[in-house]
Amino acid sequence: MTRPEPMSRWAAHVLVGFGLLLMIAPFYFMFVFASHARSDIFSLPPPLWFGDDFLLNFAILTERIAFWRSLGWSLYVALASTALTLLFCSMGGYAFAMFEFHFKKPLFALVVGTLLLPSFLGMIPTFMIMDALGWIDQPRALYIPGAASAFGIFMMRQFISSAIPYDLVEAARMDGCGELGIYWRIVLPLLQPAMGTLGLITFIASWNNFIGPLIVMRSPEMYTLPLALRSLQSPANTEWGALMAGAAIATLPLLVLFAISSRRLIDGLTAGAVRG
Repeated sequence: MTRPEPMSRWAAHVLVGFGLLLMIAPFYFMFVFASHARSDIFSLPPPLWFGDDFLLNFAILTERIAFWRSLGWSLYVALASTALTLLFCSMGGYAFAMFEFHFKKPLFALVVGTLLLPSFLGMIPTFMIMDALGWIDQPRALYIPGAASAFGIFMMRQFISSAIPYDLVEAARMDGCGELGIYWRIVLPLLQPAMGTLGLITFIASWNNFIGPLIVMRSPEMYTLPLALRSLQSPANTEWGALMAGAAIATLPLLVLFAISSRRLIDGLTAGAVRG
């Protein structure tokens, strides 16, 4: 195989660098605008470096909304959603990968087929079901409905099929180990790469979820952080500096989490791609 010419490699680096700048720019300006007053944000040219108004913007933020309470709700919902998704998706993936039962293939095709449905189709049914259960304005309406996600089950099934030998499970069964024991003692420890990836994806998705709380949350004291920040916007008087400060604080944990676990995310996404 011929090596790429230096000019081609240079052009590839320029293209990647340009794409990196485009992706970083929104985050950079969010943090910059969080430290400027509203009048400075809309000045021409806009500020390109950090200012001195972050503490003032943060004071306005905590005055307008219950910021710490909304942050706590977001953390609670994200952690509960992540824990339940890891539990149920790992069990579902284990069942589809290691069990033989009637209608296994059609059921798995049905699970995967739900990934093709647009998310907005579930808005009205979700509200009707949550209302019938009396879960409106309850945090469990945000993490229980999506606990067994189709993506999570598919990912776990692919990883188990490619990384865990069927003979290992059969040997444990012959030794008298029950199915729950096999799952807990053998399968679960070997699922750490995939579970780390799925947990990271689920946590970020739950943390950033806006539509879900918008559908089922009615009281401002039950708002998660994305919905609480949206309530700062008004046609007449939007404190954009305070809004950017809240968004920056909400984004910072995700950036740190992704930076720490990016290698695990990539490894987990590619680990189950060997077998179908």
